[in-house]
Amino acid sequence: MTQHDSGQRIWLTGASSGIGAALAEVLLQQGHRLAVSARNTTALQALADRFPQQVLLAPGDLTDAAQVKAIGERIGQRWGALDQVILNAGTCEYIESRQFEAAMIERVMRTNVFATSHCIEAALPLLRLSPAPHLVGVASSVTYLPLPRAEAYGASKAAMRYLFEALRIDLAADGIAVTLVSPGFVDTPLTRGNDFPMPMRWPADKAAQYIARRLPKRPHEIAFPTPFIATLKLLASLPTGLQLAIGKRLARSGKQDSNA
Repeated sequence: MTQHDSGQRIWLTGASSGIGAALAEVLLQQGHRLAVSARNTTALQALADRFPQQVLLAPGDLTDAAQVKAIGERIGQRWGALDQVILNAGTCEYIESRQFEAAMIERVMRTNVFATSHCIEAALPLLRLSPAPHLVGVASSVTYLPLPRAEAYGASKAAMRYLFEALRIDLAADGIAVTLVSPGFVDTPLTRGNDFPMPMRWPADKAAQYIARRLPKRPHEIAFPTPFIATLKLLASLPTGLQLAIGKRLARSGKQDSNA
């Protein structure tokens, strides 16, 4: 039996850049088979060229339910089932309260929540055919504490957190483990547009290695960096008035910055 025949059948979204691209590298080097989804077909093809026996190209716009359904059918026809699904695709935009834009919240929710939901719908029938199915969603540490200008992103990731935590209960009867990944700041093309300090920022390859080492244990949550997560949880335990005072200081410090 070859190495890739013994690996898991994994569907990874957002595989063309950032954490997703770095995680794809790690999982492929471990010998798993990977169905990779993103809109950037060039980046996905480069992976397939390097790992031709392990990569199944599954590009598409995940906000389009019909395209996601077709991706699920393609995976099912080729592999028959999925052992693990890692829903990593996402976006981020920052609100300016003086020019509040409801359409921004709609855009971010569409990518981070609705697209994820389309993928879950397509993935669950394939996961139920695996002897040890595992559903993984990449949320964010922003859900621990309200932060300035993060209304759209934070709300979408909070919705995703609740979605996966409720699914964990309902999917337990099917034997499907559910893991939430809650990263702090990671150096990706998305975060490079941020115009504020990002403490304890990790390189994408370090984040990918950290996640990959913990996935086999199928934990409820993978959160990092530990000191950053501990700080956020500590601040979140403070009275609301103190949280507001801290948030106002953070907002003032970034007021003169331009929005990327």
